[in-house]
Amino acid sequence: MNRLEEVRKVVDKILMEQLDLEERRCGYVHLYGVADICSLLALKRGLDVELCSVAGMLHDIWTYKTGCSIDHGKLGSIEARKILNDINIFSEEEIDIICSSIFTHSNKQDIDNDYCELLKDADVLQHYLYNTNLPIIETEKDRLNILFKELGLSL
Repeated sequence: MNRLEEVRKVVDKILMEQLDLEERRCGYVHLYGVADICSLLALKRGLDVELCSVAGMLHDIWTYKTGCSIDHGKLGSIEARKILNDINIFSEEEIDIICSSIFTHSNKQDIDNDYCELLKDADVLQHYLYNTNLPIIETEKDRLNILFKELGLSL
């Protein structure tokens, strides 16, 4: 069984229920983009690629499911735990890693464990790569600069 694909099926179903087509498009672009960047960073940092990618797929699920981004990290971690428990293919320890990453991902200034930091970095990098002509979000500049150094890139 490919666990990542099982999660993607659930995410796709949620996104397809989004009536606002622009919001649905943004959901696909952002969630799949963050998940792919999570995989890349996990490979580089020696973390579990599958768990990181799943965290990326689910990190903003609350926002795209409800249309509300208030407390979306906290509420998203609750929704992600429900999804992961329902599909019943991850251990409790794996679910804890994924959900703690989702819970903390909005607070880009705090430093948390390696998995949490990876999701924050992937989220920031996807925001930047979506359209490099847009201004960088002020609260993401420092993290993006550090990430670019890690990757051997320059802004």
